[in-house]
Amino acid sequence: MGDRDRLREYRGKRDFRRSAEPEGRSASSDGEPRFVVQIHDASTMHFDFRLQVGDVLKSWSIPKGPSADPHDKRLAVPTEDHPLQYEEFEGVIPEGEYGGGTVIVWDHGTYQPLSHDREGRPVDFEESLEHGHARFRLKGAKLHGEYALTRFRGGKDGDGKESWLLVKAGGERGRGHGAPDPRRARSVTSGRTLAQVAADDGRK
Repeated sequence: MGDRDRLREYRGKRDFRRSAEPEGRSASSDGEPRFVVQIHDASTMHFDFRLQVGDVLKSWSIPKGPSADPHDKRLAVPTEDHPLQYEEFEGVIPEGEYGGGTVIVWDHGTYQPLSHDREGRPVDFEESLEHGHARFRLKGAKLHGEYALTRFRGGKDGDGKESWLLVKAGGERGRGHGAPDPRRARSVTSGRTLAQVAADDGRK
């Protein structure tokens, strides 16, 4: 499926004359795939978790954010695919626009796909997501180690909206004790908090 088709829903929800969000363009996907976690202070505060799959970022909204504790099962609700350039987006989406609110880049880096079949043979990562279970190792500034995404509701053969769980996998506890207080968290790219980004954008 072409880049433009995969981003049709994303573009259809936004007025790029008002929002500084990237419209999206074809981009190289060489090297290890990327991931980004953004904190989004919109109608409800949440974390947006995005994994590069091909030429788009597959995206999930995680109300409580990713956790480094294997006992924490974080609800992850799929959203539309985003362009690769969204990894760098930080700023204020205008009020009245889809997702209106402030966004910071809490973490980003690369990830290693780990999905395999019952015989231990590697499985294409996009295929593993389609089947509802994918494992991967994050290599970010804040998040490290193995994680798994598992669909437990909805999907191609189910009714209603899809719901997934994001869980720390691999048996080891990661650094820290879970997601931070989002209002005190700082961007990994600019060092700013949500309030500082909102104030800086307000001066423009």
